[in-house]
Amino acid sequence: MAEPHRNGENGAGSGGPTRLENQTAIITGSTRGIGAGIARRFASEGANVVISGRSEDAGSAVAREITNASTPGEATFFEADMRAPDEITALVDDTADRYGGIDILVNNAAVQTETGIREATLEDWNFVVETDFRGYWLLVREAIEYVPDGGSIINISSNHARVTVPETFPYNAVKAGIDGMTRAMAVELGPLGIRANTINPGWIEVDRTREELADGRYEAVEELHPVDRIGQPADVAGVAAFLASDDAAFVTGSSILVDGGRSAVMQDEDLLAYKQTVR
Repeated sequence: MAEPHRNGENGAGSGGPTRLENQTAIITGSTRGIGAGIARRFASEGANVVISGRSEDAGSAVAREITNASTPGEATFFEADMRAPDEITALVDDTADRYGGIDILVNNAAVQTETGIREATLEDWNFVVETDFRGYWLLVREAIEYVPDGGSIINISSNHARVTVPETFPYNAVKAGIDGMTRAMAVELGPLGIRANTINPGWIEVDRTREELADGRYEAVEELHPVDRIGQPADVAGVAAFLASDDAAFVTGSSILVDGGRSAVMQDEDLLAYKQTVR
């Protein structure tokens, strides 16, 4: 087990701009979208971030962007496919060798299928389960010997873990499973001083979202949110930075919705009618 290394050492005050100073974070699926947003936020708060994904060009570009921004933390890229156990082990070992330990694990790499329970194939199942579920467990299992007292695990799930729509299987089932796996990690690793939490994003503006919401649908979906907008990667990154820091020292086993209130709406028509009366 690595030596204790609490957030906030070396003068970085709780809640300050460098509250992750000298921390090392692995962020999977961080070559774009939510993962890249988390990497940028962590580096801005002083963490050394290891960007990971299957695209060397995209990952190296994010690392260069962070480096060129002169953030307090540094950024490196390591190519790894979360479906390949050997590559997960190599990612962990390289990070531990480079930085001497791993303080934060962010499981974000994910794929999504648009299939129903009756149409999904075994190939669809394996594709999602191996990336979005097994990969999360393997990263934690391989890295745990390097994570100190005060370490943080953040698993990115989805609001599909709580409410869902047809033909999103097995993605929706796996996302619900991530919440359960997080609770298991919190219970087992808590005595070691390691916290585990889940973030459940809703509509977040990434490449896939913009493609799905073409032809005026973007504005229509915005209207379905009490906050009148779709989320940005920075919205998720802010919550992740909180969970990684000592500000969340007493938060573990939690699943935090980051969906602009979308899951709180029972009747879309009622919300839209109400908005017309208060604007």
